[in-house]
Amino acid sequence: MRSARVVVTGAGAVSPLGLTVSDLWEGLKTGRCGIDTIGAFDPVGFSCPLAGEVPPYKLRNHLPKSSRKAAKLMSRDIELAVVAADEAFRSSGLVTRAIDPEQVTLNPQRTAINLGAGLISCDLVELAPAVAASCVEGRFDLRQWGRQGIENVTPLWLLKYLPNMLACHISLLHDIQGPSNTITCAETSGHLSVIEAVRIIQREASDVALAGGAEAKVNPIVMARQCLIKRATEANQDAPHSACRPFDSQAAGSVFGEAAGIMVLENRECAEKRGAPLLAEIAGYGQSNCINSPYERLEPEGTGIRIAIEKALAHARITPADLDLVIPHGTGIPHDDLAEARAIQNTLGTRVPIFPSKSMLSNTGAAAGALDLIVALSALREGFIPAARNCDQRAEGIRLNIQSAAQTRPIRYALSCSYSYGGQTAAVILKNPHLEAIG
Repeated sequence: MRSARVVVTGAGAVSPLGLTVSDLWEGLKTGRCGIDTIGAFDPVGFSCPLAGEVPPYKLRNHLPKSSRKAAKLMSRDIELAVVAADEAFRSSGLVTRAIDPEQVTLNPQRTAINLGAGLISCDLVELAPAVAASCVEGRFDLRQWGRQGIENVTPLWLLKYLPNMLACHISLLHDIQGPSNTITCAETSGHLSVIEAVRIIQREASDVALAGGAEAKVNPIVMARQCLIKRATEANQDAPHSACRPFDSQAAGSVFGEAAGIMVLENRECAEKRGAPLLAEIAGYGQSNCINSPYERLEPEGTGIRIAIEKALAHARITPADLDLVIPHGTGIPHDDLAEARAIQNTLGTRVPIFPSKSMLSNTGAAAGALDLIVALSALREGFIPAARNCDQRAEGIRLNIQSAAQTRPIRYALSCSYSYGGQTAAVILKNPHLEAIG
């Protein structure tokens, strides 16, 4: 049985560069950086006081009046996903119950949702009274927590912090009744959620699927952990825009942030029938699980990334010569950048243009891969590759074709890849839906 061709017909992005896909793309095109000193909390004492923070937004503008009470049960991760999903649906031309309950065009039972999510960290102020009530002579006492402390926690508290609640809230808002799944595989979550959504459509379990990821890492608990395990950079604190330096000889670690990236995927025949905008086609995908003994580092040769890329190329039935753009994971952590570069160089060579995005967006966890795919489809549509930022001199051993100047050129296929410290890797190839016109 022939598998359905799957296309992207809508996209929504909330990032350190703005609250829309247009903001994201225009920011990258102009070389604007969304990394700055943390404003969400006082970062004094943190070895890295920098982050990529989303600009202020009004959640009520993205919720129907009847659902605004639900905002009380939304963590920031959920809020970011809700805002991005709203833009994704609107840009696709599909009308959902949340957009206009009288003019719905979405078939709820034929719509799936697959979202990547992180391990959501709670706001400390929410637990502070409960912890204080559980202390005996200055020390936390578990028995006191059970007797008195827990009474200071609202019974619905947990519902704000379960990773599956991103998909849950969006499903309730837009009336999505098809298959639902949440993937919590750190930075590979966004790519993996897209891959699973494509498979759902290809096995005819739905015609439409919402896919992507969201995570808010600008949290004291998250930031403290990244600083303690030495993943966060301690350099360039007085020059935040220069702090994250993927593949650069002066790279000293990553910068973390918050974002959401969500796409509407559709069976191509269904999309064409309703006259939907065809932003990109999912041409191929691959994934791997290859664990290095010291899990906090990639294997030196980037074995898992190589496997994922090779599988994606085979699935798309193309060769490295067909690729016109690669958006790597590129965190700015020297050992991992070198491992990823080796995987790309050994699989694709050094010809294809490389655009690392995290120097401007930061590492946004479960949202990162989805954002990169949205960047890739924007590049496909416009035939434009932005200039890389903060890669003034490539680190030793890195021979990637990282562009120091912007390029205007037709893009046929674009690949995006990611990895996590659990060993997961993933790669997705987007095809220009008007490829035949390009030749």
